[in-house]
Amino acid sequence: MARVLITGASRGIGRATVIALASRGHDVIATARNPQALAGLPVSSALQLDVTDQSSVDAAIAAAGEVDAVVSNAGATVRGVVEAIPMSEFHRMMDLNFYGALRVIKAVLPAMRARGSGHVVFVSSIAGRIAIPGGSAYAASKFALEATAEALAMETATFGLRVNIIEPGPVATDGPSSAARYDSPSEYTTESSVTNYLAAAGVIAAAEVASAVADALGNRKTPLRVPVGQAANQMLAAAPAATTSDPFDSPPLKEF
Repeated sequence: MARVLITGASRGIGRATVIALASRGHDVIATARNPQALAGLPVSSALQLDVTDQSSVDAAIAAAGEVDAVVSNAGATVRGVVEAIPMSEFHRMMDLNFYGALRVIKAVLPAMRARGSGHVVFVSSIAGRIAIPGGSAYAASKFALEATAEALAMETATFGLRVNIIEPGPVATDGPSSAARYDSPSEYTTESSVTNYLAAAGVIAAAEVASAVADALGNRKTPLRVPVGQAANQMLAAAPAATTSDPFDSPPLKEF
């Protein structure tokens, strides 16, 4: 079984992924900004790692030693229309969700390339392919993540490295409820209708996403992108409508 390092492992999808991988016999290294929050998890080691701090990343990767795979999961979200979200929040989303993942991956790539093996699994979101009203800052960070992951997959395949992108729809974690929210001017109406649509499409458990991560690690034929959940697949099916001048009037998205 593989020796796997997971970022953002203290709660939600990260915590569920630790449990899923350990149950399949993997040797798990869990990391979080507060390692005390990792107590009780079935891991070989629990390390402090803040993906927004390069020195923290370097120290954690050094302490972890050789790893076969990395699950890049640490992240957060923010809600509000473009007009309402402060620039500082756009910067924060990029630093955590995109640059944070990039810091960790760049730290492990040289060793993986040198030995000719390694696996990187990015926990993204369906928002990494389809932006929705109220989710611009989060989607921007995930679009950037997926573009980089796609390029990485092509660049490193010749070295024996594998890359996967996990794309869940809405997940039942405390992330969305604890996210910063910025009130829209009253003229905006689409954000609430989209939120209602996603809820109706089905919120999935973190364990379902964790299972998709574990499956990707265990199957070399897993495609680059793995949508997870009914809502994710419904949104992908409706994606062509997003290229029209008025997507919310297009038939595939009439549920909004």
